Amino acid sequence: MRKEIIKLNENEEYIRLDNALKATGCTDTGGQAKVVIQGGKVLLNGEVCTMRGKKLRKGDIAEYDDTMIEVQ
Repeated sequence: MRKEIIKLNENEEYIRLDNALKATGCTDTGGQAKVVIQGGKVLLNGEVCTMRGKKLRKGDIAEYDDTMIEVQ
């Protein structure tokens, strides 16, 4: 499993789940991210998450297609 780290800037509280998938290269477009999220293919902290606008905060872990994304 590949592990990606997203480091939030000092002034950022969160990153949206769809944006996190795009930023780490898990999906090529926001539209593709929407499809995989709403299709139930993404885990957030071990549970299926179908909300593409879900806010990921420090400590959250998303998983999709053999990639783990950790927010720091």
